[in-house]
Amino acid sequence: MSETTLAANNHSPILWSDDKTRTIAEHLIKDEFQPSTLSQQQQLAELAWFANSSKPYSGMTIRVVSERIDTHFYEANILAKAFYKLTGIHVVHEITGEDDVIKKLQAQLATGQNLYDGYINDSDLIGFHFRTNQAIQLDIFMKNEGADVTLPTLDLEDFIGLEFTKGPDGHLYQLPDQQFANLYWYRADWFERPDLRARFKKRYGYELGVPQNWAAYEDIAEFFSIHVKMIDGQRVWGHMDYGKRDPSLGWRISDAWLSLAGTGDKGLPNGNPVDEWGIRVEDCKPVGASVARGGALDSPAAIYAVEKYADWLERYAPPDAKNMNFTEAGNWLVKGNIAQQIWWYTAFTAALTKPDTPIVDGSGKPKWRMAPSPKGAYWQNGMKLGYQDAGSWTFLKSTPPERMKAAWLYAQFLVSKTVSLKKSLVGLTPIRHSDIESQTFTDKAPYLGGLVEFYRSRGKHLWTPTGTNVPDYTRLSNYWWQYVGEVVNGQRSAADAMQAMARSFDNALDEISRSNDHACAPALGPIKGADYWLNQPGAPRKALTDQQAPETLDYEEAIRVWN
Repeated sequence: MSETTLAANNHSPILWSDDKTRTIAEHLIKDEFQPSTLSQQQQLAELAWFANSSKPYSGMTIRVVSERIDTHFYEANILAKAFYKLTGIHVVHEITGEDDVIKKLQAQLATGQNLYDGYINDSDLIGFHFRTNQAIQLDIFMKNEGADVTLPTLDLEDFIGLEFTKGPDGHLYQLPDQQFANLYWYRADWFERPDLRARFKKRYGYELGVPQNWAAYEDIAEFFSIHVKMIDGQRVWGHMDYGKRDPSLGWRISDAWLSLAGTGDKGLPNGNPVDEWGIRVEDCKPVGASVARGGALDSPAAIYAVEKYADWLERYAPPDAKNMNFTEAGNWLVKGNIAQQIWWYTAFTAALTKPDTPIVDGSGKPKWRMAPSPKGAYWQNGMKLGYQDAGSWTFLKSTPPERMKAAWLYAQFLVSKTVSLKKSLVGLTPIRHSDIESQTFTDKAPYLGGLVEFYRSRGKHLWTPTGTNVPDYTRLSNYWWQYVGEVVNGQRSAADAMQAMARSFDNALDEISRSNDHACAPALGPIKGADYWLNQPGAPRKALTDQQAPETLDYEEAIRVWN
């Protein structure tokens, strides 16, 4: 076997074990991994490192799992094959529903059997990972037993969402692979039409624009659904959401509907001491979710939030929306008959920028825009501004070390600078500062409806995932869709449902405390009663008596909040 070297920009020479591997790398760079923020020589150096560091694991087959979004389909269908050509490590990259990813993770945690060698799961589980001692602390791993398989050019400081994947102890438990934010979405072309603007101004007394609060959002929803009804011969709707009683309804509420209403406390990333789930934490210990224990899950703000959710779905969304789930509802915006959505997942940006659809103009530019989501009546400056998902690599201690190292190599390949810019263009779920600041994204910005502006602003740090107050995301998240689903279906009032849900949360926190001896495990607090807590500063807050005055802004002014 011959050894070939190739100089790399006056740095150390690139070592290749054989000409065939070098040729594979050169073809990958030319045919797949363009553009990149690296020069082609720097890309060759990274790929040479992967080829050389993977030799002990060549011939191995590893299994990883992730949810269904464009980014992960690209990884499974294209990048896994490229990795195999380069390293000889075969990757079975399974794509499934988000809820199923969590079930598989749970199964490995419960049984201790190595079902998968790596999981791409949301950083929402960070509160669980740091309390259970079952996830690998990646910062420790990279310095010690994983030092020989850690990419020298990984550059952790370049990751946009790295703070989201650290525990309160400062350790890194997950590595971001993709991320997207929940932002307001609207048909800018309709909002700019003089005839519609005049009709809106005459009826409501203020300008049709980007709503800054729920009062304005509701007026706009009513305007398009009830008063406009038809645009260019098509039935249109002023609101879109979904209400099917399944796990995806839970994500819609927990990520993070109550925060926009103003349920939690001020403070970033998640409100302190009460977060957007309504969980109060004292000295890192969750002490309760009910108002009786100082939480806010059944507070006036939370009840208001769920009442608005069910009311808007009933009055302003397409009739079928109540029976749709996350995936089904996500397909509606591209039909071109929805005026706005209070928040929309930027992971769908690629799907909504395809040419020859009703929401893209003849030059390939979107007729829609994304902006900060409007806030509810209880929201105050200093509270959480919105939700951001950070799908992140997680490795469990029950995975055999050699298999974990092979999976770690694959994970780093998917986020390496050689690969990341091209992957970001495919899935539009950027994870690196260097990619989003590149000339490539400057050129793409007019075609992405505000995505680049968001990720180049401070907003990328202020829209945050579920935080560390939640000690077991998987367990507690199941309550959201069950109780809120009953409200949507008319089986319970919002007040009754949220009170029952808060009791269930408190009971679950108590049960978790009995099986977890971590220093930050839950420790249920005493019942002091609603009267006591509603008269204390911060969350939970008393019911408001004043009506919210509607407010809108033009687009350029509305997105300044990101900066």
